[in-house]
Amino acid sequence: MTARDVPGAQARAAVVCGIGAALPPVVVSNADLTARLDTTDEWIRSRTGIAQRHIAGADLSTEDLAVQAAAQALAGSPPVALQALVVATTTPDRCCPATAPAVASRLGLTGIPAYDLAAGCTGFLYALATAAGLITAGTAQTVLVIGADRLSCLPDPEDRTTVPLFGDAAGAMVLRGGSAGEDGALGPMVLGSDGTCADLIQASHPGALHMEGAGVFRHAVEHMAAVSLVAARAVGWDVEDVDRLVSHQANARITGFVARQLGVPEERQLSNVEHVGNTGAASIPLLLAQATADRRLKARHRVLLTAFGAGLTWGATTLTWPDLP
Repeated sequence: MTARDVPGAQARAAVVCGIGAALPPVVVSNADLTARLDTTDEWIRSRTGIAQRHIAGADLSTEDLAVQAAAQALAGSPPVALQALVVATTTPDRCCPATAPAVASRLGLTGIPAYDLAAGCTGFLYALATAAGLITAGTAQTVLVIGADRLSCLPDPEDRTTVPLFGDAAGAMVLRGGSAGEDGALGPMVLGSDGTCADLIQASHPGALHMEGAGVFRHAVEHMAAVSLVAARAVGWDVEDVDRLVSHQANARITGFVARQLGVPEERQLSNVEHVGNTGAASIPLLLAQATADRRLKARHRVLLTAFGAGLTWGATTLTWPDLP
């Protein structure tokens, strides 16, 4: 079954028309970490599936990464007059003002509504939901959505259990108004949260990240698998209809368990966690951009997106991938 078979397929929808990403040039391998931390490459790989991560230096801000990813997304999109911009981030460069207005101005978009959204590693899906709301309400015809994080600044630099997990990146997506029946149209956005478990992932300031690994693992697998089924069924898909599962790249064990819970075979799972680590709100758009570039993701693939993050937050949505450059 495709999106065209869904009742109400001609309803107004947000449609993907551009994708882009940015990674810092500095790569930190597991060997680099083992030189200063009490850990080994085998220990890191067996527990996370991560071999390296990209780290932003002091000269590369969250704003910088966001601008780079946005520029790439716009370059690959049909010409559009953007009418709103949303930045999902857990690591803004400052508490106030927000990152989005500065990003908009650097892109030559001064004057449009631009705002930040914080929902942990689920932030990009939450941002997609708000952008889709702007489009379907008629508030904006075109919206730029960016996920950007410098999560490498959050762990204690000497914590061997959390430092290997995180990398820095940004990903961006251009959305336009269209109909629910066309390729690229976002399906219903299924979101959730549970603040009673907020202590499982928290950071009061850079260098003070606290994670309860076992609890995070259990909740991540449970919520991503459950919300994925709801999102798929909302457009009439069975799991067998999913061509590509795109899970937030927290670590390989979590994404592997989610896929097994759903019954999605390995060849239908997209992953880049080995090379970039957990990049927070950038995770999903970064993976989509890379998979589009290397043709693991092609036009007409039925895609299921799902994420989980601090808050706790979780979410999922679907789309049939459009024909993008």
